[in-house]
Amino acid sequence: MGRMAGRRALLAVPVLAAVTFGVFAVAAASPFDPVKAYAGTAGLTASQENLDQLRVNLGVDQPLVTRWWNWLTSALSGDLGDSSVMRQPVADVIGERLGWSVLLAASAFAVAVVLGTGLGVLAARRPGGLLDRCVSSAAYTLEAAPAFWLGLLAIWFFALKLDVLPAGGLTDAASDTVTPGQVATHLVLPAAVLGISQLPWFFLYVRQGVADALDEDPVRGARARGLRERTVLLGHALRSGMLPMLTLIGSRVPELITGALLVETVFSWPGIAAATVQAATSVDFPLLAALTVLATAAVVLGNLLSDLLYAIADPRVGFDG
Repeated sequence: MGRMAGRRALLAVPVLAAVTFGVFAVAAASPFDPVKAYAGTAGLTASQENLDQLRVNLGVDQPLVTRWWNWLTSALSGDLGDSSVMRQPVADVIGERLGWSVLLAASAFAVAVVLGTGLGVLAARRPGGLLDRCVSSAAYTLEAAPAFWLGLLAIWFFALKLDVLPAGGLTDAASDTVTPGQVATHLVLPAAVLGISQLPWFFLYVRQGVADALDEDPVRGARARGLRERTVLLGHALRSGMLPMLTLIGSRVPELITGALLVETVFSWPGIAAATVQAATSVDFPLLAALTVLATAAVVLGNLLSDLLYAIADPRVGFDG
């Protein structure tokens, strides 16, 4: 396990470096002017001399490679720079928002895994049955449904029509303090929407894996020995059928991050979505690079986690295989 993690860490270094350089290159080619975005309305009446001085102060007058290298060396020493659009250190911007994004993503991931696994097992028991046909049809439909559309539909139905859940935000409009109860209530809709948007893939993988496992000789032998159907299903078929799903975890991380950004925007969740959008439209190089590195690192860790889980579930694979 240690050797696998070490190899992945070494491979991640050039990947992260290339990703950050790509961010600076794309941002440099963007039509958005970071100086005008920083100056705001004051930039409309500012003289060219003042704008040029501001460009020097922000460091955007330097060549692309120089800007990237300066940011990279500073980041390696722990200094992520200052966000020009947020007017505060990048580390503070991320620190204030990352926890809320992690809470949303983790809750949604749990919803997707638990519901996807449970429904997949139930559908695999009777392939072609009523439950299998209904849930499979819903899963294929949800695969094509954008997360933001599901979010808007959820707000219309649960917040506006039924008025049983808040439409967005972190706390009630009349409250000036953040309490666990309010956070939990406001988390229900965005976490459910994000989780349901990821559920179809987990359901389909588990359904197919468990259905195939039920036809394997070890499971048939367990049934022949007179074991209860529940024991056969959960103790034998589910473990074998879960193996393909473990490889799905890493591949779903990018979709989970993208979906989280959309859901945060729809529900006004105070995560990193707003910071990401503002960093992109304002060409905020330090903040944009830091957020991209964070997302890339999450994808790398997700792939490593799926490999580790697969190796634990199936010892024949081995950690160093």
